[in-house]
Amino acid sequence: MARALYIHWPFCAKKCPYCDFNSHVREGVDFALWERSMLADMRWEAERAGGETLTSIFFGGGTPSLMPPALVGRLLAEAEQLWGFDSDIEITLEANPSSVEAANFSGLAVAGVNRVSLGIQALDDETLTFLGRLHGVEEALRALAVAQKEFRRVSFDLIYARPGQSLAQWQAELKQALAYGTDHLSLYQLTIEPGTRFETDVRLGRFAPLDDDPAADLFALTADMTGAAGLPAYETSNHARPGEESRHNLTYWRYQDYCGIGPGAHGRRGGMATTRHRKPENWLGAVDQCAHGTRDERQLGEKEQASEALLMGLRLAEGIDPSALGNRFALAPDTMLRSDRVEFYTRLGMLEQENGRLRVTDKGKPLLDALLAELVADELALA
Repeated sequence: MARALYIHWPFCAKKCPYCDFNSHVREGVDFALWERSMLADMRWEAERAGGETLTSIFFGGGTPSLMPPALVGRLLAEAEQLWGFDSDIEITLEANPSSVEAANFSGLAVAGVNRVSLGIQALDDETLTFLGRLHGVEEALRALAVAQKEFRRVSFDLIYARPGQSLAQWQAELKQALAYGTDHLSLYQLTIEPGTRFETDVRLGRFAPLDDDPAADLFALTADMTGAAGLPAYETSNHARPGEESRHNLTYWRYQDYCGIGPGAHGRRGGMATTRHRKPENWLGAVDQCAHGTRDERQLGEKEQASEALLMGLRLAEGIDPSALGNRFALAPDTMLRSDRVEFYTRLGMLEQENGRLRVTDKGKPLLDALLAELVADELALA
């Protein structure tokens, strides 16, 4: 089973109004303290989850491109010593496309990063201002050019289904994005998450989210255009040329083991669910006292693991193999999925079954969350 490592860097230069991730703005960061603490957290995990070489490492955040390259290199060197690296390991770092951070790209590549994911988010300045981004389009495109020079693999993110966005507007923006020649794109519909500034704005009537029907039309257009360009969706919001999928994210969606270190990081290893302290200061305090930042660690039952595996796997274009999952969790397939609902949605063309695999079709993908709630057996949903 694959082994992956997630490293969370919680700091950002600014909190975006749509973001509900574990990100924090601080006036200063003691990098030496953070290095010591992250190394301690990493060693704690390795003691409990060693024995297999790492196939992927992902620096997420927050804004990991704000990390000094020397710190990234030190963490990678320790990870290699603790676990060992697969000969074709994928090492991804999320980055903002600012000129300041692009100046670090060469150093990050030397440190060992071989894949970067840029948070461009939009290709017009008015939208970037609405989204609270600190960069402009020209700066972002310069950073993209630097990234394509420094890293073997480059992806970037865009947010669509924005208030008032038309099909023609998104078609033009996506056409421009595809022309830059990256082999991976993450294309997310704007969602209004609880606790964000956008939630407050919507509640106060400052703007209205795009309605479901036009958002579904934009989703269909996205699938058509990326597929025609050779970057089909391999997951609901992620598109790649065959072989260029994010191996780290596939670890999550295929429900394989991964370790998570840093504030708020989650992990799944050996049937255990791990969670780190979320607030940076609380995580640092825990590491200082206990030599690790774990807040909670608990054994997952077979039914809970099966439920998570189903919910993750059905997001993938490849779908799931119910028999294989049943064998893995010692459960009969008909106790994991509601067979009557599977048959019903298959007749409606929202699901398809082929060679023992179950997949959500293009027709069903816009209704994925509702479908998942219908398909997973009540016994698993309550586990």
